[in-house]
Amino acid sequence: VSAYSVIANGGKQIKPTLIDRIQDRYGKTIFRHEERLCDSCNAGDWQNQEEPNIVDNREQVLDPMTAYQITSMMQGVITRGTAAGKIDLGERDVAGKTGPTNDEKDAWFVGFTPALVAGLYMGFDKPAPLGRGGTGGGLSAPIFNEFMQAAVKDMPESKFVIPQGMNLIPIDRKTGMAAMEGDPNTIIEAFKPGTGPADSLSVIGMDSTMAPEEILKTSPQANQAVQSGAGGLY
Repeated sequence: VSAYSVIANGGKQIKPTLIDRIQDRYGKTIFRHEERLCDSCNAGDWQNQEEPNIVDNREQVLDPMTAYQITSMMQGVITRGTAAGKIDLGERDVAGKTGPTNDEKDAWFVGFTPALVAGLYMGFDKPAPLGRGGTGGGLSAPIFNEFMQAAVKDMPESKFVIPQGMNLIPIDRKTGMAAMEGDPNTIIEAFKPGTGPADSLSVIGMDSTMAPEEILKTSPQANQAVQSGAGGLY
C-alpha cells in the first residue's frame, strides 16, 4: 500500500499510518502524522478569508510521468483486464492490480482513487489453494469495490492528474503498435515526449521497414500471436 500511494500521488512519497493525530483532554494536538506545513491555519474563526494553503513538501521519489504511466496501465486492469466488471465507482477514477499466486493460494488486490489507496488480501494462515476462481479478480476485487464505495461516497469526485507534456496516443492493444483508423482494439496509452509507437517498423528477415498494418499480413508469427491472444496490453 505504501508503494502504491506513491504512484497515486504523482510520485510523491507518502507515509501510511494507523494514527492521524492525538489530542489531549483540552483538544490540544500533541501528535500529528501530517508533516506538511499549513499557511494561515491559525485563524480563530471563519471570517470569509481564503482557504489555508498546505505546502506540499513531500519528497519526489518517482518521476511524475512514470507514475502516471503506471496509473494509466492499472486503470486498464479495471476496465478491460483481470478486474474487468468487478470495480464500479461511478465516474470516479480508479486503478489497481490483481495478484493471485501459484496454485491460487493467495489472492491480492491493491487499488486506488486519487484520494485513497487500499489493499486487500485473502488466503489461509497455512497456505492452501482457495479453490476454483480463487484469484485477485474473483475474490479480492469485489470486496475492495464494496469497501471503496462506502469509503469514498462522501468525497468529491476527482480525476488522476495528467502531467504536463505527457502524450496520449491511440494504439492497438493486441500488438502495441499504432492503431489503424477504425480498429476496435484501440486504446489510449500514455507516452513520455519522444517515445511512442513508430510509424513504421522493421521485421526480422525483411530488408525494409513497413507500416504496422502490413506487418500482420507479412509476418505469420506476428499474426498468429495476435490472433491467439498471446501477449497484448491491458
